[in-house]
Amino acid sequence: MHHRATAASPSSPSRRTLLTVTAAAAAAAATGATTPARADADDRRLARLVSRMSLEEKVGQLFVMRVYGHSATAPDQADVDANLKEIGVRTAAELIARYHVGGVIYFSWAHNTRDPHQIADLSNGIQRAALDRSVPVPVLISTDQEHGIVARIGEPATLMPGAMALGAGGSRSDARRAARIAGAELAALGVRQNYAPVADVNVNPANPVIGVRSFGSDPRAVAGLVAAQVGGYRRAGVAATSKHFPGHGDTSVDSHYGLPTITHTREQWQALDAPPFRAAIAAGIDSIMTAHIVVPALDPAEDPATLSRPIVTGILREELGYDGVVVTDSLGMEGVRTKYGDDRVPVLALKAGCDQLLNPPKLSVAYEAVLAAVRSGELGEDRIDESILRILRLKARLGLFHQPYVTHAAVDRTVGSRSHLAAADRIAERTTTLLLNEGGLLPLDSTERPNLLVVGADVASPTGTTGPPTATLAAALTELGFTTTVLPTGTAPGGAKIDEAVAAAAGKDAVVVGTYNVSATSGQRTLVSRLAATGVPVVTVAIRNPYDIARLSGQRATLATYSWTDVELRAAARVIAGRARPEGRLPVPVQRADDPAQVLYPVGYGLTYR
Repeated sequence: MHHRATAASPSSPSRRTLLTVTAAAAAAAATGATTPARADADDRRLARLVSRMSLEEKVGQLFVMRVYGHSATAPDQADVDANLKEIGVRTAAELIARYHVGGVIYFSWAHNTRDPHQIADLSNGIQRAALDRSVPVPVLISTDQEHGIVARIGEPATLMPGAMALGAGGSRSDARRAARIAGAELAALGVRQNYAPVADVNVNPANPVIGVRSFGSDPRAVAGLVAAQVGGYRRAGVAATSKHFPGHGDTSVDSHYGLPTITHTREQWQALDAPPFRAAIAAGIDSIMTAHIVVPALDPAEDPATLSRPIVTGILREELGYDGVVVTDSLGMEGVRTKYGDDRVPVLALKAGCDQLLNPPKLSVAYEAVLAAVRSGELGEDRIDESILRILRLKARLGLFHQPYVTHAAVDRTVGSRSHLAAADRIAERTTTLLLNEGGLLPLDSTERPNLLVVGADVASPTGTTGPPTATLAAALTELGFTTTVLPTGTAPGGAKIDEAVAAAAGKDAVVVGTYNVSATSGQRTLVSRLAATGVPVVTVAIRNPYDIARLSGQRATLATYSWTDVELRAAARVIAGRARPEGRLPVPVQRADDPAQVLYPVGYGLTYR
């Protein structure tokens, strides 16, 4: 890969030093053949790099920080203002100069991810700022690109089905390929650490924070898909991150806003939560993210797992034998801030055994607190060095010391390529799940039932680049030969909107309703029953949780897509039209809404066409 003309030249002193320090590590990473002797030699080189760092530079390496702006040096004024207010710097380059951060996390809301060339330029600008320091160390750039309902980089990048959709597909090869494609596109953009795959086993239908971000409720199935995705990301040269250790799947509290308690016994944890993390470690996972949850059976002190030495060091490191990078979940989340102050949280996370401190609410407070803890002796400098060495090993394995820059040519070749988009469509088709098909209503024949009404919830796009869902479904059905009318009805339709939908259904051959997280009191229930009462056949499409069907009545057919991104909705349209057979199988059970002890549709359930 060629260097950008504006990149640091290999002949510059800082660049030459960097290459000298890590040439063997980069070669080992490129070949994948690291002998114990070579690993020791690489560690000695990296240790010499650490020895050149000041304490301030060492502490900075531990932090992964947000920063506003589309450019590392010339962001928009509003982003400069936001950076000054929240971080006390103007730009990403200033962030690196002042705090020596070892990582940067991209968010769409921080305006980091406008378009592929801009993202690549931002990544190069960040690396240029880091390699211009007296001790040049490349930055590990990360993001949450889980796909499905959590993604920070949108179209024209390829958007894959999310975890629960892949769980419905049940194909490890599809999961591996999805990760390999996702990883290749991230790497082309300069993003080399992805906070995925989710390793949580979603055994609680009421889980407000994981849900369809999980592969399912069966620990063995989840473990297989997690391992497959780890392999896919590794092949693409991206560090995968399994999360949220020790397991966030059985909670009814969102740790962004509170501190959940998991009541599993130690035995239940071993059987339900541990298998996917064991599988990730066996597959060579590069990093594991901790959860801001309390698990009394694993730590009677009831500290959040992120701050728990018995959990991070005792279980993850010593019991499971993991010696890779441990990254905290965001330190700005309420779950980790309820028990201790923002100045104590980063220190306690390091004492627990974490390596990377992600996105503290106030970087200056966290940074100074860690510095003070080392200077006072509360944290030994050798403990800090241990974490830095893990982080540098990961950067070396990813080849960042050898080639930190990306090119527009590689972006154009890789991001949103025709083959990647086609693969996403094929994978999505194998995930769509048919739960109900009374009288063989589906597939619809466009010659017999040409006129369709599409109504439902238009939820905001996870990336801001797809949807809205009703329009996406209607456009896909129109391409398949139907005449469609679109009427968005929202997530909480009132009487007037329902009346409008019922009137619009008159004379139609079928109604397609996109449902979203239907609750006991949701107007979506009334919408579906009122539409069904017209006698026009109703097809519901659960565009997020598959549990919607337990609260709906009157529809003739129900599909589950597990997300409302375009790739999954287009696949559902092809299934409705009979251009694809429904192949998905439920990866979670759907229980009766009024009696959760009764299972309406078990794991593995799914209809198909004859």
